Amino acid sequence: MAAPGPVVGSGAVETCGPDTAVEALKLLLSPGGSGSSSLQITKHDVLLATLKSNLSALEDKFLKDPQWKKLKLLRDEIVDKAEWLQDSVDVTWSFTSQTLLLLLCLKETMARLAADFNPGKPNPKTPEAAPALSPDTLSISQQKTVQSVLQFVITLGVCPYLVPGVGVPLRCRTEFGAVVQDVVCLDAAPHATRRLYTSCRMLLNAAQHASLGSLIFCRHFGDIAAGLCQLGFCPAKRKQQTPTEEVLTEEERALAREALRDILDQVYQPLAVRELLILQGGPPQSCTDEKTQPRCRAPAWLRRLCGQLLSERLMRPSGVQAVVRGILEGAGAGAAGGTDAEVMAADWNKCDLIAKILASCPQQSLSPESYYRDICPQILDLFHFQDKLTARQFQRVATTTFITISREHPQLAEKYLLQPVLAPLHRCLNIAEIHENDMVPGTIVVTEEELSTCIEDVYKVYVVGNDPLTVLLDSLLPVLGMLFSLYCFTKQSVSHIRSCCQEILLWILGKLERKKAITSLRGFTGLDKAVPALHPLCQFRAANHGGIMIIIREAISDEDEDEALYQKVSSEQSQVEHLGDLLSYCQECGLAGDFFIFCLKELTYLAVENEAEIKPDSFPSQSLLELEEHQALVESQEQKLLLLQLLAVLCERMSEQIFTNIAQVMDFIAATLQRACVGLAGKAESTVGSQTLSMSMGLVAVMLGGAVQLKSSDFAVLKQLLPLLEKVSNTYPDPVIQELAADLRITIATHGAFATEAVSVAAQNTLHKKVPEGKIEATQQAGCSGYIEAPQSHLEQDQSHEDPPQTCQEADALFIPKGVSEHSTMTNQNPRSITSEQLQEVILSAYDPQIPTRAAALRTLSRWIEQREAEALERQEKLLRIFLENLEHEDTFVYLSAIQGVALLSDVYPEKILVDLLAQYDSGKDKHTPETRMKIGEVLMRVIRALGDMVSKYRDPLIHTFLRGARDPDGAHRASSLANLGELCQRLDFLLGPVVHEVTACLTAIAKMDSEVQVRRAAIHVIVLLLRGLSKKATEVLRDVLKDLYHLLKHVVLLEPDDVAKLHAQLALEELGEIMRNFLFPPQKLEKKIVVLP
Repeated sequence: MAAPGPVVGSGAVETCGPDTAVEALKLLLSPGGSGSSSLQITKHDVLLATLKSNLSALEDKFLKDPQWKKLKLLRDEIVDKAEWLQDSVDVTWSFTSQTLLLLLCLKETMARLAADFNPGKPNPKTPEAAPALSPDTLSISQQKTVQSVLQFVITLGVCPYLVPGVGVPLRCRTEFGAVVQDVVCLDAAPHATRRLYTSCRMLLNAAQHASLGSLIFCRHFGDIAAGLCQLGFCPAKRKQQTPTEEVLTEEERALAREALRDILDQVYQPLAVRELLILQGGPPQSCTDEKTQPRCRAPAWLRRLCGQLLSERLMRPSGVQAVVRGILEGAGAGAAGGTDAEVMAADWNKCDLIAKILASCPQQSLSPESYYRDICPQILDLFHFQDKLTARQFQRVATTTFITISREHPQLAEKYLLQPVLAPLHRCLNIAEIHENDMVPGTIVVTEEELSTCIEDVYKVYVVGNDPLTVLLDSLLPVLGMLFSLYCFTKQSVSHIRSCCQEILLWILGKLERKKAITSLRGFTGLDKAVPALHPLCQFRAANHGGIMIIIREAISDEDEDEALYQKVSSEQSQVEHLGDLLSYCQECGLAGDFFIFCLKELTYLAVENEAEIKPDSFPSQSLLELEEHQALVESQEQKLLLLQLLAVLCERMSEQIFTNIAQVMDFIAATLQRACVGLAGKAESTVGSQTLSMSMGLVAVMLGGAVQLKSSDFAVLKQLLPLLEKVSNTYPDPVIQELAADLRITIATHGAFATEAVSVAAQNTLHKKVPEGKIEATQQAGCSGYIEAPQSHLEQDQSHEDPPQTCQEADALFIPKGVSEHSTMTNQNPRSITSEQLQEVILSAYDPQIPTRAAALRTLSRWIEQREAEALERQEKLLRIFLENLEHEDTFVYLSAIQGVALLSDVYPEKILVDLLAQYDSGKDKHTPETRMKIGEVLMRVIRALGDMVSKYRDPLIHTFLRGARDPDGAHRASSLANLGELCQRLDFLLGPVVHEVTACLTAIAKMDSEVQVRRAAIHVIVLLLRGLSKKATEVLRDVLKDLYHLLKHVVLLEPDDVAKLHAQLALEELGEIMRNFLFPPQKLEKKIVVLP
């Protein structure tokens, strides 16, 4: 249809330029007016008069102006060869014909000028010179003129001849369009269909030139496509006097169809999609406004045609992106969004609609599988856009499409979406087969970009999509172990995919069935070897851009076996700790509580199993069967140790709300009772087991005593404890526990209708109501250390800097539901003072041989001192002696409690106690062990922090003691003295002046000459604390020694072999540099002082 235009003579083109043709077009568009001023002249008459006037003016210009002679000759040549040109009485068509002729003249002129253009070679000596401009380039004003001409051609030559429902009607566009619709005479020759065909053909002919084509298709593609659709596909009416077949031949209709497909392939695909959607139209509209006429619905043939063409656009390469852009760009996304971009960002409904379109298989597709095989890779590409606004909307479309396909076609989604997304993770599973060529150590199995893209895509689909479909959950289960390993590796350093890994793990653990979630958690900790994990030949490694890659690990030699074993043990320990951190976010959903109960039950099972397997032989013989039995026993012991470590971490990391309902508390109590019964069966009764059993039964008594409101369904859960309580009441050797178990059975069986005094007493003891506080603390600590059969000293080391009196209460509340914990807290707020009997009882407990009782008593005494209880303060000397004696205890919990007590007592009576502490700290090894002196040093540090500014009163004895300690033969004591010296110096401010030289000389000598690296580090750290504490005052306080300190720090940075000491020195230099910058260049404050005169 868009055949090349007629060839014109070279002479005419040589002298006729595009300026003349544009000027002629501008003349046609010049506004005119009527010579009469009558008000009866309508807009229709004005428009017709203007068109006639402009046509006459154009002919006069051609006849009278010699400069237009060449353009006239060119026009005449085109007219002679134009078969479409016909005379018409309709002024609008005559105007359109002349406009089309001038457009063809402009096109021929520009084409010949471009063909004859031969730019010279650029001069390399002048690279700044711009390249020569092609002569067929239109200026901005000329482009505006051509755009106005095209608008007239479309308005007068295309839109009036479209049948109702095809395209946007003129009357719905502008007021001028409504006038044109009434002016056009459809009865005059040529026929309306012929006019439409001619206009579309000539416009496509002109669009063959690139400059004109961009102007035509940019704004008028939709109208031209509507005309071609009508010309090529509109069926003829049966009873029509002049059917379309008589106006257009079949060959012309075929040319129209071919031209439509050509321009659809030629233009920007999102533009084609958007215009086809407009042509297709929507459902019929009802208009409530009488002045506004409803738009006609698109005819059925046009809707089918547009649907077919849209499906073809979709199934082309990059068709998915074209469809998405075509719908979104006009509404605010991408480059064409303009100021509406932020509005569209929140319009998720349109994104969901696009997703439904993409997920629906078109009818012309061969099969659903072939369709999804083509578009699924394009859907995955939508996840990877970099522009923030475009990426946000495209990812929404991709996520919704992903989930829709997974819901409607799970098998195809598994094959074409999930497998490609998870491919990098499946490649490195322990069940995967790695090719022999990839077994070279250091070979990259998964690159940083692949792994980052995989994790981000999984996050967008699973977490952002948030639709727990079965196919999605099942596909992610095999790679959960690897995802957890990756999460643990990201915790070792900074990585941008850490948060994504954490969110993915939390999401799927919350969406999985509880049994599957617990099985996955078992695999994370190594308790279940059947869960797929990272291939043993692979390892993670930090990449260059903050991501992670997977490589083949180096082979382990015999010399590195110890190092490999250490790495394995430390890796397992860190994984358990990271699992505890992960589960701390899963407390509200109940997963953390269920997993904790599972671990307790598993511990009971392993205890029974080990009792059955352990043999008296110290070492198995060399027979194969016994070796296998021994190996199985070792693995079982490893499982038990790992389980104990896991329980310790859970108890440390979980809060008091780990149990979210009564059922979980009952499961915990049942697990505890079951373990007690197992211990009785094996005759392995222990103090820890007895205390744990007492605590569990106390919890039952608390709930039965009214701390929580129990329902009938709760009693149904409680009845599961009846067999275990019966067994305890019959077999346990302690008569008190036997009686309590029997009474609890009766209370549960009667739904609380009957309760003995023993149940009430047990509930009150657990809630800390009527027993002396010494016993309370002892009971608390017994439960705190007895809930698992493992030592707790390493936990207390981590908690040494927290508030010690709350440690046991938090651990005890770990097993009480929220309601019970709140009730216990309210009951514990007792305003009464303690009695001498209570104090004496707690003092006796401080000498108890059982560690939990002793530590609890020390914590109780510390709390009473902090509360300024008069009865306790009267016996300060005795309490000080108790605390000092317990400082020498080897258990961490005991001596940390003693340290806290001495520090609190020194804060109350510093004059009396601080002197004794300094004397003991300054004594030699013959009086106190080095460990005790270190503990006293910790007490002194806490005292200094507690005294604050009041420490200046005790400056001299403290500084003299610490300076003498800096010369002690014991390196640990020297480091302790320097640490305390640093704490003291940063609080003295100007009072440091008289002794600043002694302190500086001591630090200089130690930093340069001390043989132990730990002591040198401490000396440099004192300087850091000194500068940090003095801040702006350093230039005044350290005025005489500031230069010496600077030289010392530079000496350490240059000559010190220890990296940590160098780091401390560098930090001190940075502090000093900041101080001097502020001193030399103080910040200028723009202030204006206003003084009120008297």
